[in-house]
Amino acid sequence: MKNKTLIRLILLLNLFLAVQSCRSSKDLDTPATVEEAEKIMAKKAKKDAKASKRESKKANKYFWSLQSKEAKKSVKRNLKRQKKIARKKKRKY
Repeated sequence: MKNKTLIRLILLLNLFLAVQSCRSSKDLDTPATVEEAEKIMAKKAKKDAKASKRESKKANKYFWSLQSKEAKKSVKRNLKRQKKIARKKKRKY
């Protein structure tokens, strides 16, 4: 009984692997025209950019959560001062 069960199991596994190998060799869904391909590439690039922006925002938020209150105030004051200096330089010229 054990031998028959083992043989059936091996045959079933072999059948499953054969179906999987046939499925992977089928034609991929490729675009027919250049415009469709460009559209798909643009969509993917937009999606990647959005994910990148989201990760960057998350990292920035984490960085500032680690900073002390005094450090945050100092950076804020420095940015404000630099903007003021830039405005004065712009008016001067």
